[in-house]
Amino acid sequence: MVISSPLDIFRRQLADLPKIDVTAASKAAARDAVLTKPAGALGRLEEIAVWMSGWQGRHPPTIDRPQIAIFAGNHGVCDQGVSAFPQEVTAQMVANFNAGGAAINQLAKVFEATFSVTALDLDHPTEDFTRGPAMSEADCAAMVQTGWEKVGDDADILVVGEMGIGNTTVAAALAAALFGGNGADWAGPGTGVSQQGVEKKAAVIDAGLARHADILDDPVKILQHLGGREIAAMSGAILAARHKRIPVLLDGFVVCAAAAILYKANPSALDHCLAAHVSAEPGHRNLLQNLQKDALLSLGMRLGEGSGAALALGVVKGAIATHTGMASFADAGVSGEAPPPDH
Repeated sequence: MVISSPLDIFRRQLADLPKIDVTAASKAAARDAVLTKPAGALGRLEEIAVWMSGWQGRHPPTIDRPQIAIFAGNHGVCDQGVSAFPQEVTAQMVANFNAGGAAINQLAKVFEATFSVTALDLDHPTEDFTRGPAMSEADCAAMVQTGWEKVGDDADILVVGEMGIGNTTVAAALAAALFGGNGADWAGPGTGVSQQGVEKKAAVIDAGLARHADILDDPVKILQHLGGREIAAMSGAILAARHKRIPVLLDGFVVCAAAAILYKANPSALDHCLAAHVSAEPGHRNLLQNLQKDALLSLGMRLGEGSGAALALGVVKGAIATHTGMASFADAGVSGEAPPPDH
């Protein structure tokens, strides 16, 4: 491929994706079939174990080295008054992450995950997308590459998260651009704006969609024109995980907007991802439906910073523990085949 744009490498990486290891997945499915339980009795835990094995490319699957990678960015569209908090809060929260004081830090400790936070030029917000592209092609490509490089080669599952005042407005704009609808269909309260604030967000989103109407058939251009640095970095990290055969747990609305860029560019691009939870941000449930993902958890969370996905690490750990630790019928000396569920 001739590289004529900094984003062409991103496009090439999206076009050439590793597929699930069918042999490893089949081995996991075969083991599940002989464990001491009725078939299907562990519900989605059984599916998760097979999914993990297939995407890690080995059986049994492991979850010994979970990674949590957080990305933080600021947004020029905040000049339109779309957030309840000033942009200084982004840097303040990054400091809190680094000091170990945020919710995500506690969840990382509980599930023994490595943790990092990457601040992306917080002193220079992206451009206001109602006035022009949020990022240049070079800046967008650099952010994708930054996200790619933050994914550890030895991780066995990845959680990405975000911090960025105003980024639910950006996520809603991306969702509308990718899947249709207007600002009112996707805007929500975010960090807690009033109904009047939600209406303001919707109007700003509509202005952005109108401003960039000529590129709305190109998901990569949508990311560049309407996205943010932390969102581009998360897109890069999720894509890197695919190429490195690392399963991914998707967090809330903003993370799923980053993932949606990949999905619209290549509908198989999120096969290595599970939706960890459905958040209280109204657009998230709609976004998951468009991504054809069923959430593992529904706890009314709307914090961001990877918190819902980190919590779902416990579900995955449970899935792998039962898959690898349970006895088979033969091992346990239990006669007969597995009975059907609910017997």
